[in-house]
Amino acid sequence: MHIIFMGTPTFALPALDALAAEHTVCAVFTRPDAVSHRGKRLLPSLVKARAEELGIPVSTPQGFYASLGPCEPLLDTQGTRVVDASIIADLEKYTPDLIVVVAYGMLLPAEILAVPAWGCLNLHASLLPRWRGAAPIQRALLAGDEQLGVSVMRMDAGLDTGPYCLQAATSASGKTYQELIVEMGVMGAELLVPNLEDIVAGRVTWTQQDEALVTYADKVAKGSINLDPQLTVTENYNRVRASSHHARCRTTLFGRPVMVLDARPAHDLSDEGVYYGCADGLLEILLLKPDGSREMTGAAFRAGLR
Repeated sequence: MHIIFMGTPTFALPALDALAAEHTVCAVFTRPDAVSHRGKRLLPSLVKARAEELGIPVSTPQGFYASLGPCEPLLDTQGTRVVDASIIADLEKYTPDLIVVVAYGMLLPAEILAVPAWGCLNLHASLLPRWRGAAPIQRALLAGDEQLGVSVMRMDAGLDTGPYCLQAATSASGKTYQELIVEMGVMGAELLVPNLEDIVAGRVTWTQQDEALVTYADKVAKGSINLDPQLTVTENYNRVRASSHHARCRTTLFGRPVMVLDARPAHDLSDEGVYYGCADGLLEILLLKPDGSREMTGAAFRAGLR
């Protein structure tokens, strides 16, 4: 099967590897190189780096639409944005049977959905219809969901609105975002790739999403998941678990700004621990990184204060 793969972050890597092992991945589309955290150089996406290792051609379009100039989109006579013809031509030259999308980060226009012979599939990191959108794992953790999961969805022009045919779930108990993106990426690849032939052959059942159960997973902005003394222990604990490279959980301890890397609800207090006061109890800070310093345990941080 000739497949075009579209994806960007860690979550997408297991699916790319599994597809490349079983099928012909004729091209990879991923987001453009991003500025590093220190802002000194451009870094490729993880998917781009892996595709280059596998010898797969890579495209990194800024977007799918044509423009007349900066901030001036090209519109047709009905006022609809026009898809860039060069991108459509780039896709069509591969004559793909299928496009597989895994956390790509951009909506596909209808013109692109129509390119592959057997349509477009999306491996989405939630149990649809819960948590459509950009940050499903983080939003599920912040909401305190007990189960997270992945769905194989047939794509349409909406935001994660198509029917799904396969789902798999895992317990969220005690797990962090960083742990779950790895676990769920593998789980998603193991759900999608062995069943791909059945999906294409029509041997699966498609389930329409119940619109009454839809929730949306907006991006988590920087500064939006800092510890908050007005929240409960559980709510602050979930903020620590949902922390990512793009949106860190932060606070100030003894006048020093820190990133909170690991924590747990406090039950037994010790003279060496660091505790954060919440609305209904204490959160123990297990691992942190003061600004301008290295990672350290809460006990090491407290010892340094003495």
